Amino acid sequence: MTAKAGDWWKGAVTYQVYPRSFQDSNDDGIGDLPGITSRLPYLAGLGVDAVWLSPVFKSPMKDMGYDVSDYVDIDPVFGTLADFDTLIATAHGLGLKVIIDQVISHSSDQHPFFSESRASRDNPRADWYVWVDPSHDGTPPTNWLSVFGGPGWTWDGRRRQFYMHNFLSSQPDFNYHNPEVQDWALATLRFWLDRGVDGFRFDTVNYYFHDRKLRNNPADWRDPEEPPDNPYDMQDHMFDKNRPENLAWLTRVRALLDDYGAASVGEVGDTHHAIRLMGEYTAPGRLHQCYSFEMFGRKFTPGFFRDRIEGFFNGAPQGWPMWAFANHDVPRQVTRWLPYAVDQDSLAKLCGALLLSFEGSICLWEGEELGQTDTSLAFEELTDPQGIAFWPAPVGRDNTRTPMVWDGSANGGFTTGTPWLPVKPPQLARNVASQEGAQGSVLESYRAMLAFRRAEAGLRQGKTEFLPAPDPVLAFLRGDLLCLFNLGKEPVSLRFDGEGRQTGPAQGFGLSEASLRLDGNGYGFLRITGGRPSSG
Repeated sequence: MTAKAGDWWKGAVTYQVYPRSFQDSNDDGIGDLPGITSRLPYLAGLGVDAVWLSPVFKSPMKDMGYDVSDYVDIDPVFGTLADFDTLIATAHGLGLKVIIDQVISHSSDQHPFFSESRASRDNPRADWYVWVDPSHDGTPPTNWLSVFGGPGWTWDGRRRQFYMHNFLSSQPDFNYHNPEVQDWALATLRFWLDRGVDGFRFDTVNYYFHDRKLRNNPADWRDPEEPPDNPYDMQDHMFDKNRPENLAWLTRVRALLDDYGAASVGEVGDTHHAIRLMGEYTAPGRLHQCYSFEMFGRKFTPGFFRDRIEGFFNGAPQGWPMWAFANHDVPRQVTRWLPYAVDQDSLAKLCGALLLSFEGSICLWEGEELGQTDTSLAFEELTDPQGIAFWPAPVGRDNTRTPMVWDGSANGGFTTGTPWLPVKPPQLARNVASQEGAQGSVLESYRAMLAFRRAEAGLRQGKTEFLPAPDPVLAFLRGDLLCLFNLGKEPVSLRFDGEGRQTGPAQGFGLSEASLRLDGNGYGFLRITGGRPSSG
């Protein structure tokens, strides 16, 4: 009998945990599963609904676990399967759901399947990865690029063919045109579902299929003022990913999830078609929700946020988004949007209130609830292959992945050993212990906003109606709740025509007669009790 997932995920808030950086329990300088388990009460107390764990599977760690060599075991650096089971049981006991990363578009080159596949052209797994003959002049068969720099193809002397990799050459892509690969991937998901996970976050969910005709990607139709940091962004990736065959595969995934009552979220990595793909991938019978990198840039204007939210729901009225302002791959929100800040704390609290007011589900990146900023790292401190490859351009990811800061002690209470990435004074100053219970702290403002979202049905599932407001004010209705945000540094006064009373968290917000005041980075909420509000 098919189970139903229910709708716990719809409008829920998920907290992303980066296992290497959350809590170290054995003093080796690397976070682990027992460490995460010990900190789950903190997450339950914060008020989130679910925890997303970045990969903890066996891996040579060339891409920090996103290069998997065994999909059904835990890497010893993180613990054991028994530790994983304890984490699941503890989370469930605290009322938290757990979703785990699934990196099944590619594997490590140290996975036994790839070792077998590259051995010959006629072995049982010869067609499990994407192998192609060279062009007549010996060059790769297409112009496809790697996200981490250089061609998306590497020559293998044993098969005398190129294999495809969207990321590192040590991360060969599976061939999803092969039904056996799809069947294996579903069996992998079933293994973790049987262990009690509540769902999956699918890494690079739009990368599973490639164009069988091996057509070259066209150039980006946009005309930037200068080349991007990464040449990968100079192509429109029509043929190395984003293929229509992906839709049928996602229906197979959804059918399995429905059997277990599990939920899903897909990561759509694309600079051209992300909102459209989010809608397609969350149509009925496919994934429950998707998020993209759309809000991970430096734009911070009312029009930008309105365009993304309206664009999604207008294009996919039956779909469901997950919105996020940051994750383990991009600079932190306060660092990116600092030009719009009155001060760091005010901006951090504004970001939390804004994100947690959006229609859809929400994902918070660890440490954002502290107003954390990126860490300034020297070249010799880097571990990220992307950061090393593009140094000194600011495209690395180590800066946002430094350890969670729990207190003001050495290494922030993360470890008594030497942390895998340093904890430096600017990050140490923003720790949990110093903000816990402190009125007006970023942490307490997040807790208040999370409690407000949980209590307000309109914020979790109400439709959004954007209202006219002068820049830099973003104004919209969620049900009978008027949400107002000043995305600039200067105070703004607005005429308010309507009847309402202030409710929920606020910062630099006031209502008197027919006038609203929003200080720089101010925000507030009004319960509309009569008439239709307008502002100007």
